[in-house]
Amino acid sequence: MIHKFRFENSNIVMDIHSGSIHLVDEVAYILVEEAEKLSKEALIEKYKEEFEIEAINEAYEELMSLKEEGMLYTADQYETLVPAFLNREPVVKALCLHVAHDCNLKCKYCFAGEGEYHGHRSLMSIEVGKKAVDFIIENSKHRKNIEIDFFGGEPLMNWEMVKETVAYAREREKETGKNFRFTMTTNGVLLNDEIIDYLNENMHNVVLSLDGRPEVNDRMRPTANGKGSYDVILPKFKKLVEKRGNQKYYLRGTFTHHNLDFSEDVKHMTEQGFKEVSVEPVVAPNEMDYALKEGDIPALCAEYEKLAKYIVKQTRQGDSFNFFHFMVDLEGGPCIHKRLAGCGSGTEYLAVTPEGDLYPCHQFVGMEEFKMGTVDEGVTNLEMRCKFEKCNVYSKDECKSCWAKFFCSGGCAANSYNFHGDIHHVYEIGCALQKKRLECAIGIKAELS
Repeated sequence: MIHKFRFENSNIVMDIHSGSIHLVDEVAYILVEEAEKLSKEALIEKYKEEFEIEAINEAYEELMSLKEEGMLYTADQYETLVPAFLNREPVVKALCLHVAHDCNLKCKYCFAGEGEYHGHRSLMSIEVGKKAVDFIIENSKHRKNIEIDFFGGEPLMNWEMVKETVAYAREREKETGKNFRFTMTTNGVLLNDEIIDYLNENMHNVVLSLDGRPEVNDRMRPTANGKGSYDVILPKFKKLVEKRGNQKYYLRGTFTHHNLDFSEDVKHMTEQGFKEVSVEPVVAPNEMDYALKEGDIPALCAEYEKLAKYIVKQTRQGDSFNFFHFMVDLEGGPCIHKRLAGCGSGTEYLAVTPEGDLYPCHQFVGMEEFKMGTVDEGVTNLEMRCKFEKCNVYSKDECKSCWAKFFCSGGCAANSYNFHGDIHHVYEIGCALQKKRLECAIGIKAELS
């Protein structure tokens, strides 16, 4: 399977099953889809009016050489790995701790519904936090590095519990030889100097929620009293990042139908001094006025390309920044298991509610049919875990023939369920945008190589 596209001055050919990516001249770009099936003589006869015969000869020989080297026209070797993949021992690598089902913002697109997740407002106790730490230690088996994300609602609304959980995990590290990496996702309203210093000392990564330009952010992310949050949080985020130095963070926004020109929000973020940026497409029911529509896809794809060209320009001028969705490792990248099944929701990654219930991920929290167990009893809903274990790019008909399957790993199970009632499906708008992001990511590397 091959996929080809153009970006700026680059003709790019991807061989999907080998992972090889080639920058080719115009002749090879035109011939590549037919060269495996037609003879050299047939290609010359077909294209002799368009290209010099010598150029056709040269392109054909180069393409056949790549085929012999296993870098073009390669067969799918990965579907045969699925049985072994399905028989692997479940190892929990990461937990998302919902330390607060409550929030001090009223974001209009929040799938948690003001932090409540189909339920009531609640805060996680330190007892549940400690049990979650014990649970992941036990269920991470041989794995040394394990991760906990403090999430909400707004986790800073349960700040003392966060600190006590971190302290307990550090003690358990000494006993078990495990290595905890902590992340916090925060809207920033409650940040102060003390909290900033603690986060920078103890969090491996910090995710800061801001949607971009003031009018864009404040339209979708008002405070509880209906006022804008931009002026409250921006100075605090700047202080945190300035103090953080070279440690990991990113500024994370959401774009909607109301700001299809989201590249302007990315530019605004970078102009404010942030160099690690992620702006994600909103996922919402079609009836919501801010939901992305199928008709928005061409404009959004054009916007991604506009942003990619801007990144190339800025990088060449020595003012580079990272855009999360354009960061792709073409030399190493994820292991084959991750390429087949993505984030590992329901198996390697679980969410924990304030009461200690386990769910496949944060987006399933509150859907009782997806409850998988508790931190006391462990995973008891083995049928549900099995459903998620079987979810991979070969369990989805749409993915089997898709050129992007080993990069997106089948997309988000929650989005698939929310739009189709089945995790073994795809979210079509998400697919279209993911493909464009991937082309842009590879295009950037091609132009800067």
